[in-house]
Amino acid sequence: MTIRPTVLDRLRFLLLGPRDWIVRLLCWRYETFLWGFSLMTPRLMDWSSRLRARRAMYRAAAVVPAYASHLGQTPAGINGAPEMDKANYVKAYPTEARCRHGGLTLRETMIDESSGSTGTPYNWVRSRQERMESQRFIAYFAKYCFGTRPWITINAFSMGAWATGINMGQAMEQVGVVKNTGPDFGKILSTLRFFGPKYPYLILGYPPFLKHFIDVAEGEGFPLDQYRLNALVGGEGMSEGLRDYLLTRFQQVYSGYGATDLEIGIAGETPVAVALRRLALRDPAVKAALFGKDSRLPMLFQYNPLMHCIEQNGNRELLFTITRGSLLSPRIRYNVHDEGGVARFDELTAHLRAIGYDVSSLVPAGSRVLRFPFVWVYGRRDSTISVMGANIYPEDLEACLYAEPALARITRSFCLSLSEQSSQVRPCFLFAIDAEPTAELRERFARAMVDRLQALNADFREALHEYRESMCPEIRLYRVG
Repeated sequence: MTIRPTVLDRLRFLLLGPRDWIVRLLCWRYETFLWGFSLMTPRLMDWSSRLRARRAMYRAAAVVPAYASHLGQTPAGINGAPEMDKANYVKAYPTEARCRHGGLTLRETMIDESSGSTGTPYNWVRSRQERMESQRFIAYFAKYCFGTRPWITINAFSMGAWATGINMGQAMEQVGVVKNTGPDFGKILSTLRFFGPKYPYLILGYPPFLKHFIDVAEGEGFPLDQYRLNALVGGEGMSEGLRDYLLTRFQQVYSGYGATDLEIGIAGETPVAVALRRLALRDPAVKAALFGKDSRLPMLFQYNPLMHCIEQNGNRELLFTITRGSLLSPRIRYNVHDEGGVARFDELTAHLRAIGYDVSSLVPAGSRVLRFPFVWVYGRRDSTISVMGANIYPEDLEACLYAEPALARITRSFCLSLSEQSSQVRPCFLFAIDAEPTAELRERFARAMVDRLQALNADFREALHEYRESMCPEIRLYRVG
């Protein structure tokens, strides 16, 4: 059964313009970007986002063989479309079938790589146009957070087949000078020495890596206090304690949100988002009003609703539809199994007003408020942990454990967590064992898990090579009962 838009849908789609010309016009320059979205109400943004998602669904059903099969006989309408994820879509259909017209475009196409739970690489194909659109929004986000005066960007994200490093470097070229050092402390410090403190700098990297950078620089007696440094981080969540640590040397620290399955730059922290999160940390009433009764404090971002439509399903997982027509391999209601929620700007601010807070009073002086919708993210629902951009899955640890019969024999259960001590985040593996916990046994677990994980998980292997201090897991052993 072919799913086709109704006549009313077609008329609505005309309001958005063919081939996304309205979005391209709005985002043509940073000034038009700010001006255009300042005219749109939160309600209009929400209506446009959902309508664009609906159009993206019809478009994919018409030209993407895998999606037409995946959609099946689902009634028309984006809310009735089935979710997709790695299990039911990416693994179920070959790459070519998930592309427009059932084929891989061999020109102006880039392939990014991520690692699955078994260490098997996943390849994600992207057209030149979709990369340019994503990079432009990242550049605008950086300008919005850090100002419009040029700076020197030092890109300390990992280079290679991974999505973040290369794309962030290319995005920042639209803002100013870029040097792609990768996660190399020596190269970063030598770059700062070479150009000196007369320039402002933006350093990109994983949050704990920048913490290590501060420690290394101070250990070498490098005069960080003479430099104007800002930080743009991503790849994993960041506590406010770690942000405070970074703010001892960086003037501003903001985080971005993305996923290799989808694209980088889906959402970003803004001055108002950070102010709200820090307020929620201090005031339990604010935390409950914004995020409900969950004891965790999520990351809070804002996103461009004309590029992405984000929903929450019944399991409190986030569903993403990239609504632009430039995607080589469309993702419609894609579930990366991140737990979180969404709210329009006016809805969130209404919750705050109800308990006596005015958003305008929270925004730093001189900051311009964009009424973009908010998305908050707790992390992976499947207990996956992420450190230095490397995902470690429960299935990984299970495979490592059962590859060691002597350790598996005494282990009754295990779980994964993160350990944060002195603002340093590390993986933490907890085992309930039918034996007496000793230092020697703890060392056996640590050595076996690290060795097995290196062989199993490519992301962990690369991150361990680059950030050994942060990636060596803390092992905790508990006697059963």
